[in-house]
Amino acid sequence: MMKKSLLSGNEAVAEAALDSGVSIGTGYPGTPSTEILEHFAEIGGKAQWSPNEKVALEVGVGAAYGKARAIVTMKHVGLNVAADPFFTVAYTGVDGGLVIVSADDPGMSSSQNEQDNRHLAEAAEIPMLEPSDSQEAYDFTVKAFELSEKWKIPVLLRLTTRVCHSKTIVNKTLKPSKGYSDFEFVRDLRGKVMIPSNARPAHVRLREKIAKLAEFNEESIFNRVENGTKDIGIITSGISYQYAKEAEPDAGFLKLGMTYPLPLKMIRDFSSKYKRCIVIEEGDPYLFNLIMAAGIKVEGKHDIFRLGELNQKRIRKILDGDNTPEEKMPVGKAPQLCPGCPHKTVYEVLKKLGCTVPGDIGCYSLGTLPPYEAMDTLLCMGAGITAGLGLRHILPEEKAMKVVSVIGDSTFIHSGITGLVDMVYNRPPTGHVVVILDNSTTAMTGLQEHPASGSDIRRNPAYKVKIEDVAKAIGIENVDVIDMMKNPDDVEKLIVKRLSEKKTSVIIARRPCILSVKLKNKCA
Repeated sequence: MMKKSLLSGNEAVAEAALDSGVSIGTGYPGTPSTEILEHFAEIGGKAQWSPNEKVALEVGVGAAYGKARAIVTMKHVGLNVAADPFFTVAYTGVDGGLVIVSADDPGMSSSQNEQDNRHLAEAAEIPMLEPSDSQEAYDFTVKAFELSEKWKIPVLLRLTTRVCHSKTIVNKTLKPSKGYSDFEFVRDLRGKVMIPSNARPAHVRLREKIAKLAEFNEESIFNRVENGTKDIGIITSGISYQYAKEAEPDAGFLKLGMTYPLPLKMIRDFSSKYKRCIVIEEGDPYLFNLIMAAGIKVEGKHDIFRLGELNQKRIRKILDGDNTPEEKMPVGKAPQLCPGCPHKTVYEVLKKLGCTVPGDIGCYSLGTLPPYEAMDTLLCMGAGITAGLGLRHILPEEKAMKVVSVIGDSTFIHSGITGLVDMVYNRPPTGHVVVILDNSTTAMTGLQEHPASGSDIRRNPAYKVKIEDVAKAIGIENVDVIDMMKNPDDVEKLIVKRLSEKKTSVIIARRPCILSVKLKNKCA
């Protein structure tokens, strides 16, 4: 008996994971993917936040090596962090089921770039599914585990912001599974140990597998043809299908659900039936380029539609060949640090002292906006420390002594520790000063826990990594912990003192985020 629910795409993936008997879910919080693991934990799944996406994927791979089903979630830039195991697990394959969720962010609602991770599926030679709504998010997740186990290969489930956060009705077709219990690790040195002599034949096996998957996809349930009354055919996938269907409901549609490897014979047959065949896709011309490379003549979109999210109006312009400049979106109110945020004190001091501040990703990145304008670079997780080291190495001494790196506690655990190692090992002549803004949560993505917060994903007590102990163990010469709200005047005195010394210094400016305190009190 089917059970109807109104679910977001993220919730649907989580429900499908539970119903599919997933043994473990791992990931790192990042919009728009965060709610998958949160909901999975809420409904009874075993879920855990990892220090970063690479660790999350490697834990998931280990579980899948043991014949378990595992789901690993992250936003699109998180897959960059996990790229090392992502590319090689395609060679080793898995003995259980492994589904990797990449939640892309067209339009950069909450991201530093707009990359299209469909390219990574092709580059890593990993099959990819793209749901277009919550029902497909549920169905495709269920089928992704079956696909992974059948072909002994990880599957990439590529979502986008609108699919992740929009709610549609879902008919759940499975009862929650208790999972499996016959876990075991089967020793296979040639298959799982990727030294060059083993990796070469593994790549050959992978290519053979992808060729067979391409044949499978020609008849798979993931793709469907919808005949239309107009002599125009639209090839599309994901959320773009929903927009295109609204914009041109009478067109013929080839809706692709499995977008790597592509069903090229199916695409060729579909395109031959229409006088005009156009590819509608959000982001890069991924489908268009692959289809054209196969010698199938189709139309694509103008480059102006490559940026940002699509919508019904933009697709209407694509179909009409209207490439005139689009209306500029109204400028919204700039986000600001919360009233009473402890980070403000640090930024006021850094601005007053005229420091050069390489920053990092988190709510403290708002320190680059007025009235502070006290953060000068933002590249990727962890780069606040290492970009600062680069500046310290090359700037004249007087200017180098004004460089201060800023990073948050969750980001430090994610990618900052290795920066401190470099700070000690390749010590700049002037030393360096790092300020860790420790608010005891992953605030920007929704107040998630992390290894240094003292709680797990369900906000139960967990071992707390002490950042000051980590810094001391690495060999940092000065490690200070200060409360910005209790002693605001001391913050400036301490930063001035450490800037005057040619030593390696870490200042942990610690004060719990007021929102996280309220949340923990509510959950207590």
